[in-house]
Amino acid sequence: MESTALNGLSVLIVEDELLLRKQLAAELERLRADVTQAGTLKSARELAASLDFDLVLLDVNLPDGRSTDLLKERCFPTSTGVIVMTAEGGIHGAVEAMRLGAMDYVAKPFDPAELPLVISRAQRAKKSNRLEEHRRRTESRGADDFVFGPSLAAMQNQLQRILAADERLQTSLPPVLIEGETGTGKTTIARWLHQRGPRAAQPLVEMNCSALPEPLAESELFGHERGAFTDARSARMGLFEAAHGGTLFLDELPSLSLALQAKLLTVLEDHQIRRLGGNKTLAVDVRVIAASNRPLKPLVAGGQFREDLFHRLDLCRVAIPPLRDRGEEIVLLAEALMKRLCARHRLPTRTITPAGQQHLRAYPWPGNVRELSHELERAIIFEDSLKLDFQHLAGSPAAQPGQTGQPADPRDWFNESFQFPPQGFALESAIDRLVRHALQQTENNVSAAARLLGVTRDYLRYRLHGKLE
Repeated sequence: MESTALNGLSVLIVEDELLLRKQLAAELERLRADVTQAGTLKSARELAASLDFDLVLLDVNLPDGRSTDLLKERCFPTSTGVIVMTAEGGIHGAVEAMRLGAMDYVAKPFDPAELPLVISRAQRAKKSNRLEEHRRRTESRGADDFVFGPSLAAMQNQLQRILAADERLQTSLPPVLIEGETGTGKTTIARWLHQRGPRAAQPLVEMNCSALPEPLAESELFGHERGAFTDARSARMGLFEAAHGGTLFLDELPSLSLALQAKLLTVLEDHQIRRLGGNKTLAVDVRVIAASNRPLKPLVAGGQFREDLFHRLDLCRVAIPPLRDRGEEIVLLAEALMKRLCARHRLPTRTITPAGQQHLRAYPWPGNVRELSHELERAIIFEDSLKLDFQHLAGSPAAQPGQTGQPADPRDWFNESFQFPPQGFALESAIDRLVRHALQQTENNVSAAARLLGVTRDYLRYRLHGKLE
């Protein structure tokens, strides 16, 4: 174990032998741990009631009783790792302590220099427990690889270059930013990178930033100490700690508040975290992969995303194109997904008819690859025929033929099913909204926005004057 491995950890030593207690404290302080000492059950109870500890070194036999009583009374929360110390011949007490929740035990006499190894085992057990807790709360997910077609060759080459850089660096891996519409496969790309990188044997922890309110998101990311908020009855490890040595995937990153974005930036720069309600820092070595379903540059221009965090994340940016822009590859992708889905359902492989292929190409796929996968699986489950034509897609509102008899252009932004509200429609506000959107897309370049809108720069300046400033 490296000398900095215990940096910031709070450790309680409960031992009645003063000399041994001082030796243990000296060794732990040399490893930069925060050490508190107790010589009796009474003082240990008082300390446990007022303070939180990451680890406890607990002698079985104390002057005023057996320390297993502390475990029976649940004086220490489940987030605290307990290591029992017992004299030779006292193995029965150690076994009882393990049954009551202790993580490990060590027989006395022992060399205090052995402590790092014992504590390292306990820390790995704590981390494993936190990861298992997170896994149980996370939906089961498949391990299918991303399907790269010819149009994604450049993106695949970019990912291979990131992996090559990871192999050279090994530690302090730069963050990766993945941009793409909902359903394009951002999570799959994050798993793809992790599973092929130098940290594949380490944990991959995933968090959807949009699924949690801000106070809970902060606690989930950085952990919290007891009493940090109303329901914080015990200290809890955050996902940064749980992902130490591995990868943390932050999906829908712009959902985090600007204040939380600032804390994330600090972690990326300093490689340290501070638990919510805590006053000590913990070193973390985590590769961060962030994802957004919207380009971050316009969000920065609109004040919705921190510019400094964007520049910190923008070193390795991967943009996944929407499915509608992949042309003939839609059919190739559908056939590859069809094989996997049929194998998963243990059914004969279905084929897609020429008409079905045409319907797949004509449909705009607003839900991208996720929608396509669900459409294929739905057909496998509910259709009896081995040949699928997806006729219902041809009758969908997005694919209705126009007045000319030709299929509607999937790039057409206008929704023909829109109904004007009875109270009327504010045309001027709608125009202003289009102007704002064009400026956002062009990063506030007035000339470029005017070209997108098909108007002159003077007209756009007229719309901007007194409206957007």
